[in-house]
Amino acid sequence: MSRTRYRLLLLAAACLFSTGGAAIKACTFSSWQIACFRSGIAAFSVALLLPEARRIWRPRIFLVGVAYAATLIFFVLATKLTTAAQAIFLQSTSPLYLLLLAPVFLHERVRRSDVLMVTVVAAGAVLLLFGEQSTAVTAPNPVRGNWFGIFSGIALAITMTGFRWMGKYGGESESPSAVVVTGNLIAFFVTLPMALPLRHASPVDLGVILYLGVVQIGLAYMMLTRSIRHVPAVEAATLLLLEPVLNPVWTWITQGEKLSAATMAGGALIIFAIFGSTLYQARERVVAVSP
Repeated sequence: MSRTRYRLLLLAAACLFSTGGAAIKACTFSSWQIACFRSGIAAFSVALLLPEARRIWRPRIFLVGVAYAATLIFFVLATKLTTAAQAIFLQSTSPLYLLLLAPVFLHERVRRSDVLMVTVVAAGAVLLLFGEQSTAVTAPNPVRGNWFGIFSGIALAITMTGFRWMGKYGGESESPSAVVVTGNLIAFFVTLPMALPLRHASPVDLGVILYLGVVQIGLAYMMLTRSIRHVPAVEAATLLLLEPVLNPVWTWITQGEKLSAATMAGGALIIFAIFGSTLYQARERVVAVSP
């Protein structure tokens, strides 16, 4: 495929990821049931679509999978209790925690640009946590949901650290897609006791769960893995930022969920900080290789 097609494939993956908040809100299942059945279907879908994802029986993959499972579960809990925007923006604070984890576990140097980026991200997180909260019906407990969003961001940072750890010491035999399958399997079995019994399942609920597992995770990850290696890093990071941008839009269209001024300001700070950091790092790499 041409590079343009790979870019479109990556863009499509970001769009599918971004529909998670609206789909979770549309399902009447409990948080535990959505987290459980979504992950069970997703594990099967990713393993079916990506052959390399079936090599899961390795200790390093299991450890990173635990962190990814926590990311999945906390995100669903957050989305059900607070607004979809708050949940995705708070999950996007992961670079803040990654700055603390990378020097300890990966021995990576902290640069001044990293400190500036996480300072802006932290300011955005403060606005999200302590600014005006939504009173929407779709956000029954925003304070509790916000904290689950924070936990999701921490778990995502641990997952990202784990991916880098695998890249340094695991070699090509340890695939990130195998972590996706492992993490979803762990999330499924951990949440299963809280998800049962399932007393009622409407056709709409079953359709939403199938969509979340097969399309929003399974198909999206297939698109991501097939395209990201062929798109320059700065472009890939920029295109993937479409997920937190579009997530609140879909929820507003389908659920009428409106954003407070604090949420919009906090989310904008986080997105622009990550985008700015990505551009700066790309510029540094260009300067470093210039004669």
